[in-house]
Amino acid sequence: MSLIDWPLLILFMGLFVVNQALEQTGLTRQAVAWLGTQGVDLAEPATLFVAILGLSNLVSNVPAVMVLMPLAQGEHVGVTLALVSTMAGNLLIVGSIANLIVVDAAARCGITIDWRRHARTGVPVTLVTLAVVAGWLALRWHAGI
Repeated sequence: MSLIDWPLLILFMGLFVVNQALEQTGLTRQAVAWLGTQGVDLAEPATLFVAILGLSNLVSNVPAVMVLMPLAQGEHVGVTLALVSTMAGNLLIVGSIANLIVVDAAARCGITIDWRRHARTGVPVTLVTLAVVAGWLALRWHAGI
């Protein structure tokens, strides 16, 4: 039991609780409906791409996927969510729970990884990989694959 990372376990449990609460209250559906009235359609691949990028770095990629998966429509949703959320998670420390785990583990070893240090690598890597993903997805969308 001493080897269990209790704070991490609680973090994941909290993610599931919050996402379930959002789903049960209907807040996420209301937000998507409101976005639709503003001309934002998550069924559009490019819009979904941007939404995943933003939400992944606002609340982290796992909760972003958990929130968007049941709401987004279309054949492209699964692959887009998987690819974009994974690559977008590298942008900021909070973009991926894996980043938080690494930063915490590094801190326990006396290594400090702050926002600036992470961004020196995370931002360029994210921009390059998202450009590759965007190109690949665009080819798939236009080819009807």
